Amino acid sequence: MSRGCMLWQRGCFLVVLALGAAAGAAAGRELLGSGDHKYKQGDSIMLYANKVGPFQNPTETYQYYNLPFCQPKDGKEYKTEFLGEVLEGDRLVTTPYKLQFRVDLENAVLCKRSLKEDDLKKFRNAVKQDFYFQMFYDDLPVWGFIGKVEKIVQTGTHKYYLFTHFHFDLSYNEDRVIEINVSSDPMRTVDITTADNLDIQFSYSVKWKQSSVTFDHRMDRYARYSFLPQHLEIHWFSIINSCVTVLLLTGFLATILLRVLKNDFMKYTRDDEMGEEQEETGWKYLHGDVFRFPPLPSMFSAMLGVGAQILAMAMCIFTLALVGVFYPYNRGGLLSACVVLYALTAGISGYVSGLFYKMFGGTNWVSNVLLCTVLFCGPVLVVFAFLNTVAIFYRSTAALPFGTIVIIILIWALITFPLTVLGGIGAKNSKVEFNAPCRTTKFPRDIPSLPWYRTTIPQMLMAGFLPFSAIYIELYYIFASIWGHKVYTIYSILFIVFIILIIVTAFITVALTYFQLAVEDHRWWWRSFLCGGSTGIFVYGYCFYYYFVRSDMSGFMQTSFFFGYNAVVCYAFFLMLGSVGFRASMLFVRHIYRAIKCE
Repeated sequence: MSRGCMLWQRGCFLVVLALGAAAGAAAGRELLGSGDHKYKQGDSIMLYANKVGPFQNPTETYQYYNLPFCQPKDGKEYKTEFLGEVLEGDRLVTTPYKLQFRVDLENAVLCKRSLKEDDLKKFRNAVKQDFYFQMFYDDLPVWGFIGKVEKIVQTGTHKYYLFTHFHFDLSYNEDRVIEINVSSDPMRTVDITTADNLDIQFSYSVKWKQSSVTFDHRMDRYARYSFLPQHLEIHWFSIINSCVTVLLLTGFLATILLRVLKNDFMKYTRDDEMGEEQEETGWKYLHGDVFRFPPLPSMFSAMLGVGAQILAMAMCIFTLALVGVFYPYNRGGLLSACVVLYALTAGISGYVSGLFYKMFGGTNWVSNVLLCTVLFCGPVLVVFAFLNTVAIFYRSTAALPFGTIVIIILIWALITFPLTVLGGIGAKNSKVEFNAPCRTTKFPRDIPSLPWYRTTIPQMLMAGFLPFSAIYIELYYIFASIWGHKVYTIYSILFIVFIILIIVTAFITVALTYFQLAVEDHRWWWRSFLCGGSTGIFVYGYCFYYYFVRSDMSGFMQTSFFFGYNAVVCYAFFLMLGSVGFRASMLFVRHIYRAIKCE
């Protein structure tokens, strides 16, 4: 065994070991938390404020004390947060609320504030934009609105009211907190429409009650809140209907393709038996060109490598989701997993890219590894730099602190890049060869003129439509979770849809590859990748529909984040599904040319 292969095996072992450690740490943290959340009557539990922002713009969030709320007398303190929490824009800070375990309060004074013109202007703008606040109590999230807007019908004007009293309803089971809700008192509001100076007293009440819900199930209500039961039934019905339709279409396509191939094999076998004077036609005519390597082999190899890495990362995330790691409001859990898993699976991209690059006869290994490293991270860096600058300009919590950026750079420099290089070395030292079933001629054949619908772009549009139709219904729920205030918890449905997406992408790409070869066009390498990845273009097109039709998002920052990060996700879809489409086409082409007699 070569030294490179040994290095690659060690790298794979380290990746598996790290994945197991990450999953164990996540599970261990959950178990540890369940043992720490025990209190005695009268114990003080801190109510942390997280962020505020316009309800219709979930990404446009600001620090809680950007608005002139009451502050703790002994000074505010920020809670230490994990990487994923910072990436989500969480900035937990202490508040002056005193919510002791199983201690009721009635009309407790929070503070008295003398609000000046600037303070009232901030509150007025916040109420006008329908600002909400988010807090956490014993790791349970709670939301509320800052004020309300009333329209005066007679004059057509608006009045802005600030809520000055909040009531906290909490429930407990023995020595643990189970539930928290907050509500505002509509009778205790202050009109801030035109005032320049106001003296306001902020107050709150606390009411505890016993609950039969156990601590292990206290997060279930957030999952139920995510989608109403009737919506869930419609969801299941829509997904089953979509899956059956797509599988039927795929089955019909596969049946037709198999029958056509059977006729082709019978025809070519009969032609071979009749002698060499028969003229070769159709896809058999291309046996001397079909395995001619594609142009830009280094770029093609790198795209295949990164696509394989993203596919492996997606499967790992689904595995963690199905075992229950991403429970509702596990703050930053999914983002942390994406960052860590992308770093740990970097060796896959280096190895797959190097393997194909070696089969294509490439010799510039350094450029191939560097290209594989920056192919996905480069565009992500450009998008992140722009969006982070926008967030800094808006003074939003979506802007990452400098320390977090340094941590991400260190993860890339110390894990991602070395594993990519290690994978490239393993591929370089492997003994793999491209064993084509047919001998490639020295000079390529001329490609006949083809109608417009046989060209690349129309073929990509046809290839992307069927896989997109398989995930179209699920996209709404995913977008409502990521770019809204819903919680996505039915990962089993999502995994089924994902598997169907992979299968449909493979089938449609194989079918289009056959049709391309049947008209004697041997340039199937790049075409199969582009057709497989074209679903990502459809998903990005859906982003425009969702933004302008299904959502109420507005503003430059929210628009930039929505289309910027969705572009990154769709680019990842393009690479992943493109790799799937090419692999399926490669297996298909090898099979059909291995089954015929080629001179």
